[in-house]
This record gives sequence, C-alpha cells and structure tokens, in this order.
Amino acid sequence: MSDTHTHTGRRRHAAPRDPKWVRRAGLVGGVVSAFALCGAAAPAMAETTHTTTTAASAQATRDAQSARDLNVRAATLSTAASAQQAVAALEREALSAALSADQEKAATDAAKTAAKAHKAALRKAESAAKAAKAAKARAGQAASRSTTRTTLGSSGQGSVTATPTATVTAASSSKVDQLIAFLKSQLGKPYVYGATGPGSYDCSGLTQAAFASIGVDIPRTSQDQSTVGTPVSISALQPGDLIFWGGEGSAYHVGVFIGNGQYLDAANPSTPVAIHQLADYMPDWAVNVL
Repeated sequence: MSDTHTHTGRRRHAAPRDPKWVRRAGLVGGVVSAFALCGAAAPAMAETTHTTTTAASAQATRDAQSARDLNVRAATLSTAASAQQAVAALEREALSAALSADQEKAATDAAKTAAKAHKAALRKAESAAKAAKAAKARAGQAASRSTTRTTLGSSGQGSVTATPTATVTAASSSKVDQLIAFLKSQLGKPYVYGATGPGSYDCSGLTQAAFASIGVDIPRTSQDQSTVGTPVSISALQPGDLIFWGGEGSAYHVGVFIGNGQYLDAANPSTPVAIHQLADYMPDWAVNVL
C-alpha cells in the first residue's frame, strides 16, 4: 500500500520537507562536524608544531654552535698562520741582519788590511829612499877615502895629490896602518869573554884596544860600537872599517876589515885572535870611525 496508516487506522499524509531547512541543517551539521574535527585535530597539530619547532630550534642551535666552532677554528688557524708569518719575518730579518753584519765586518777587515798594506808600502818606499840616499853618500865617502888613502911607499911617508882642493897627508893612512899593525900583533892571543887585553880579548875588547892605540876612543861593547861612526856598504869596505854581525844597537859580534877580502877578530873561546876570509862569514853591515 502506498498510504501510511496509524495505529488508529486513520490515514495520514506525511508533512512535506522544506528544502531550505534541510540545507540549513546540513550546513549546521557540517559546521559542527568541522568544529569537532578541528577540536580533535588541534592538540595533534599543536603537538606536531611544538615538536617541529623544538627540533628546528635544536638544529638551529647546533648549526650556530657549529658556526661558532668553525669561526673559532678559523680564528685559531688565522692566528697560527699570522704567528708563523711573524716568526718567518723575524727569521728573515735576523738572517738579513747577520748577513749585513758579516758583510760590514768583511768590509772593515778589508779596509784595515788595505790600510796596513798601504802603510807597509809607504814604509818600504821610505826605507828604499833612505837606503838609496845612504848608498849614494857611502859611495861618495868611499871615493873620497880611496883618494885620501893613496898608496904610500914602503917608508910609510905620505904624499900630496895633484888637486889643490884635496890635500892628502900620511896621517889617515898612517892611522890605518898603525891600527892594522896593532891588530896583527895580537894574533894568537886567546878569547876571554869580557877581556880587554893585553893578554886576552873578547871581540869588542880587541877593537876598543886597537882603536885606542891610534888615539880613537870607541865604546866598550859591540852593541854600543855599532851606534857610532858613519855607515858604509859592505861592497865598499875600506881597511880599518868596523864590521858587525847583527843590527844597529844590537850587534852581537864585531871585527875589523884589514883589506884583501879579509878581516881580523877575536871570535870565540875555541878560536884565538885570527884573520879570516870575509866571504866565509859575511857581516851584516859596517861603519867607519876614522
């Protein structure tokens, strides 16, 4: 049957539904359902958001710490690099200073060496000039003495030269002859250190006594005898010249040149007063005191 019946058996018609109400009810129900859903979902969303925010914050904190660590490491590395660069710079400066000091010292040493060499050259030049001057003077003296010592006759008498400005007497030659005669008269007498004759002599004791025999006074020792008279060249020796071994003021032996390449002396305790060949024991230098 298409009709609806109540328990009373009476026929009733169903009330028509208002489409607007239905829509409103549906809308309200939907809103209520939405609120219900939102209410149910809110805690979950809140919990999810909080968890996400906390995780993000922790990650950000970790990232920041990592960044700070990196900055610290970078700063440390930068500081270490700067320190190494500073040390290297100091080492370079020290090395440069050391090299400069060495170069300066080398230059100073070279300058000192050059100055010494220059002074030595000047001294040599001065010595050479003095030697040349002395040699020239000795040559003139030797020539003069050769003229003065004109060979006399066996009588020993003197003569006069042909030049009016150079009168020669027998005096100087007589003295030389007397000197040599005295020396030869002492031949064979023993050498005794410090002795001055007449029975024995040392080297300077003999020469002092010989020159005293002709009236010429000379000092006692060879050292002092080497400081008197006029220096003469060994190559220009004349009889009667004193000859020395050792330097001026420090001679350790003295004799007398007697001509013909010979000299006479009192040599040592094992050798008496004797005549020797000059070439056998060349003296260092000589002087003339006549």
